[in-house]
Amino acid sequence: MGGEKDPDLAAIAALRPDLVIANVEENRAEDVAALRTAGIRVWVTYPRTVAESLAMIDDLGEVTGTREAARGLLAMLRPLYERVRARTSARAPASVFYPIWRQPWMTIGSDTYVHDLLATCGGANVFGDRTRYPTVTLDEVAARAPAVILLPDEPFRFRRAHVADFDPYPQVPAVRERRIHLVDGKRFSWHGPRLAEALGTVPDLLRPH
Repeated sequence: MGGEKDPDLAAIAALRPDLVIANVEENRAEDVAALRTAGIRVWVTYPRTVAESLAMIDDLGEVTGTREAARGLLAMLRPLYERVRARTSARAPASVFYPIWRQPWMTIGSDTYVHDLLATCGGANVFGDRTRYPTVTLDEVAARAPAVILLPDEPFRFRRAHVADFDPYPQVPAVRERRIHLVDGKRFSWHGPRLAEALGTVPDLLRPH
């Protein structure tokens, strides 16, 4: 059916779907409008916090007629979310650098789902004073002295070789203490059931040494 930014609208319409689920960040407004003009029902999502992602699961259960499945998932996720929030709020947050791209280096601002997930799990985004997905330099990163650096495998595929990008900054706590971690990006940016994996693993990565 094509990619997020270049879907085959004719092929989608030919399938005569009962519902298309789109996302503000992943899909283009003009494609959503074209599908709606073709008489196709489109439900657009845009959760930017963990709480909003939980509400999205509830809403999705309603629009798809799967209320019981949604409620069952939420019966597991909501208590887990509250337990993690209670546990991490009792300790000082770890400052975190979370890049999403390299050359140019890009990261996450305060109005993103990843930012709120990090906060929920005990992290403080070092670029939380920015919005959206700002471009930064490694000198700027070093000046903010993150205690933890998380290198995800999407949208840019960070690998072990990229850890060496930070070698010129031995004074940065994350570099000095070897707290640069390669992580599964799905746990940080995919809404829904992946949240359980994030809440179960990310707080330990951010736990003070």
